[in-house]
Amino acid sequence: MIKQLLQQSTTQNGRARSFAFENTVELSNLIPPTVSYESHGDTLIVGPTAIITSTAEQLSTMHSVTLLSTDGEPSDNGNLYYADSIEISGFLGTFSAHIQNNQSAVNLAEVSIGRDVFDVVLDLSLNGCMSEEVPVPGYYPVGRGYPKLADALEEIPGLMGTFDKPKFFRLNTDLCAHSSRGVKGCERCVDACPAGALSSEGNEKIGHKIEINPYLCQGVGTCATACPTEAIHYALPTPQETQKFIERTLANYHNQGGEKAIVLICSSRHESYNVMALNVLPDNVIPVVVEELPSVGIDTWFAALVNGATQVLFAASKHMPETIQTVLNREVGMAQQLLDSLGLARETIDILYLESLREGLPTLTEEDLGLRLGDIQGDKRARLYHALDALVEQRQVEQSILPLPTTAPYGTVECVTDKCTLCMACVAVCPTKALHNDGDRPALDFIEQDCIQCGMCEKACPESALSLTQRINWDSESRRSAVALHEEKAAECLRCGKPFAPQSMITMLQDKLRGHSHFDNEESLRRIAMCEDCRVVDVFESMAENPSEQLKY
Repeated sequence: MIKQLLQQSTTQNGRARSFAFENTVELSNLIPPTVSYESHGDTLIVGPTAIITSTAEQLSTMHSVTLLSTDGEPSDNGNLYYADSIEISGFLGTFSAHIQNNQSAVNLAEVSIGRDVFDVVLDLSLNGCMSEEVPVPGYYPVGRGYPKLADALEEIPGLMGTFDKPKFFRLNTDLCAHSSRGVKGCERCVDACPAGALSSEGNEKIGHKIEINPYLCQGVGTCATACPTEAIHYALPTPQETQKFIERTLANYHNQGGEKAIVLICSSRHESYNVMALNVLPDNVIPVVVEELPSVGIDTWFAALVNGATQVLFAASKHMPETIQTVLNREVGMAQQLLDSLGLARETIDILYLESLREGLPTLTEEDLGLRLGDIQGDKRARLYHALDALVEQRQVEQSILPLPTTAPYGTVECVTDKCTLCMACVAVCPTKALHNDGDRPALDFIEQDCIQCGMCEKACPESALSLTQRINWDSESRRSAVALHEEKAAECLRCGKPFAPQSMITMLQDKLRGHSHFDNEESLRRIAMCEDCRVVDVFESMAENPSEQLKY
């Protein structure tokens, strides 16, 4: 539908847009890994008696239909059940429905069809029995308003057999900033998932890790947008492929004489709405169709701006699940703060709600930045900073530091040097090595560009010496350079003179251990100020001179 619409335009921009749309290698999921669902067609319908009995007649082709009344009204239907409370969980082919009456709980599937589970659930109750904003496969919460009953009745008869669904996302645990050495940090992806597919599993002893349930995942993409390290990302296409696709599309558009390109990111699930939007938007608006709007992150938005786009818009709807709107608005709001600081209009990156098209076309800025950086390489953060640095070179930034909200994954770490003992607990848990030590001196070094503000260093510090500050540092040189948050003179071994530890740590240990039964003399305290090799030598020399000393060890 979109292709046919674009072919109708006869303007210069319209012809260039049509060429770019048709001649850029298609962005698709190719053949990603999949998971399989098995459904026999055993269906559960939940809701008021009068509604579910009439609805059941339209699903006569299903293997079985069980009715569960929520209002207790009687009926002649022999497969009608009642419940004081209902608990439903699972997904297509695995729905368990536990009901309770007079303090007696039963598995409804066992009672009604002799199986452990139902395959499909049509929920006509007002609030729904399952709480996920994006319904799991096989669950139709029509009573909540979406999907429509007619659409559900059309789809459900086809849900018998074996079905494959893509594993939309990949998780690279090496990049994940969720947990390290028992300390929990970033949980942005879990908070951003509207389908309940992401969870934190484990404990302090074995560690925590993010797990993706591929049967629940609907490919919404909010997790990938929220992830600061690209640990979680679309499997096919990858974020890099999506960005290159947009860059090539813009290049083809400009090579054909197109001007002032506006990128409109559209969801493939809502093609008819996308066509409606393009019908009233100018011919320099280029649609980029992706799986879901949040699957394209802030790095790609700015990469588009420095590759010829004058604006990046999202064809969104006010009827999208609340979590999706929250994540998208938060990320766009952060991008607009960056634009403000760069002296660019906030509308340069914006959400275009399709409902607003009926109220009139929003004001579109058309400032051509004149940049054509081409292929931007690196991980998510490197791509973003590459684009931002290119904009900074072109614009006059009044302040080198831009404060950001506490949810931002960009910023610095501050250290109270009087408290810091250089124990390096923070270095041990830092997932990006923003905090590190090069080993040649007692110092805590920090690279701001690598810090994702996960908070693990702050939690791991035994002296509460560290704190986080969310911000963007426009000075790329200082942002990329390693700076010493705390540095001090090294303690030199009393025997060999080799520097081996921070002097403050040696002093602290001697003060804390003085008076302990194992350190009841100056000789034992003195060994703390030796390197590990000399400490062993000193112990054995002491035992050789005085054999009774062996009783202490």
